[in-house]
Amino acid sequence: QVQLVESGGGLVQPGGSLRLSCVASGDTLDYYTVAWFRQAPGKKREGVSCLKPDNRPHYRDSVKGRFTISRDGTNNTVFLLMSSLKPEDTAVYSCYVDDAYGPHWGQGTQVTVSS
Repeated sequence: QVQLVESGGGLVQPGGSLRLSCVASGDTLDYYTVAWFRQAPGKKREGVSCLKPDNRPHYRDSVKGRFTISRDGTNNTVFLLMSSLKPEDTAVYSCYVDDAYGPHWGQGTQVTVSS
């Protein structure tokens, strides 16, 4: 079964950038849709972005033009480049893939946007 490990979170000032990484082991991500979700304190988890197997990206409206999802097939890694960060982007970000064995989640990485 696939295992997902995120990294790259941290504390950043408003307007700053971070790049999140999600490394997969146990299965290749190329064949599946991969996604990033986030959950802020006291709020429901929400989808941020997803990448189809044909590499077509999709974004929630609030991050369009600021976030970019991409895939590195060689290293079986998915990235989320986040720019022009806002305090409302503060959340735990998790990657997700639904492969032949079912849904899989990473442990999450904290992103805090604050001055």
